[in-house]
Amino acid sequence: MSVSEHLHTLSPTYGFDDVSILPGLSTLDPKDVDMTTSIGDISLRIPILASAMDSAVDPSFAGRVCAQGALAVLNLEGLQTKYVDPSEALAEISSASTSKVVPTIQRLYKAPIQDHLVAQRINEMKESGAIAAVSVTPAAASRLGPLAVDAGAEIIFVQATVISPQHRGEVSLDLTRFVKDMDLPVVLGNCVTGDVALALMETGAAGLLVGVGPGAACTTRAVTGVGVGQVTATMSCALARDAYQKETGRRVAIITDGGMRKGGEIAKAIASGADGVMLGSVFSGLRETPGEGFHWGMATQDAQLPRGTRVTVKSMVDLETLFFGPSHKDDGTLNLIGGLSNSMGMVGAATISQMQRAQVVHCPSLKDEGKHYQFREGIGQGA
Repeated sequence: MSVSEHLHTLSPTYGFDDVSILPGLSTLDPKDVDMTTSIGDISLRIPILASAMDSAVDPSFAGRVCAQGALAVLNLEGLQTKYVDPSEALAEISSASTSKVVPTIQRLYKAPIQDHLVAQRINEMKESGAIAAVSVTPAAASRLGPLAVDAGAEIIFVQATVISPQHRGEVSLDLTRFVKDMDLPVVLGNCVTGDVALALMETGAAGLLVGVGPGAACTTRAVTGVGVGQVTATMSCALARDAYQKETGRRVAIITDGGMRKGGEIAKAIASGADGVMLGSVFSGLRETPGEGFHWGMATQDAQLPRGTRVTVKSMVDLETLFFGPSHKDDGTLNLIGGLSNSMGMVGAATISQMQRAQVVHCPSLKDEGKHYQFREGIGQGA
């Protein structure tokens, strides 16, 4: 065997700043685009999901998100199910100094999950008008999944930094059996490669979360060195989705999870093949959310190796302004749906499926080409 056969190959992967979308042969009035998407039998008017992070989603906010046509996911292993009144714990995290915030989070999250609060929070979601979407980790799925179903959950997300159908270790979850037993849509995540995505689709999952380490508060890439650019990851998993659908006739939703805070980045994710996107930090800075202008990662509370931190995200506008404007900023962080609809119009895409067929090209100079003054003054694209 030659030495060359032992060598790794180095393949490029691309993130949002590395690519751009080519305009279409025809164009379309942005008011005429249809952004409807679906995950299993759950239909959404706009392709956005709020991540299952305590700083972003509580039952009340979930109702507000659903009223706008999107979906919010509640963390069943977070502060909402550990404390009858989580407001004090949330306030303590928000007020902690930078040097003490990680140990503060670790201490507060040590509290046990109270099973009756699982049902209570799901009931509160439904009372707020929300679709009862909840998240669990693989380690707790077997226990919390049935509790969630009994309480009226309508879709369950099983989330870990990386998930696979062939996990070996002390805690093992048969994903195929779990998906079958839940008898409601199950979304699995996270993954970044086509082969893993295909294996997860074969469990019967209704959707997959794509992304390892791109989140605003996530430090997984620094701590472990693992990660893939979100554009490449989305394309790889979307190609697997298309092949699986062609073979089986069943469509599995691809949801790009993390790394986006601007309308253009959402547009690039969908042009790369995503059926929807999951956002976290952009919600934590809103007036209606529990983070009080701060956002922290789901893995921050790990007692041995935290892979997240707390970041400041104080936009302090309301949800409707975030989604639909009007925007008082020029950097694409407000009126996200306006940014996406204009992008679809430039491409000539009337639907999400048509937007998925847009051409994406490698264009690393896109962000700063001709923008010297904006970067010098720290405005617009240089903000």
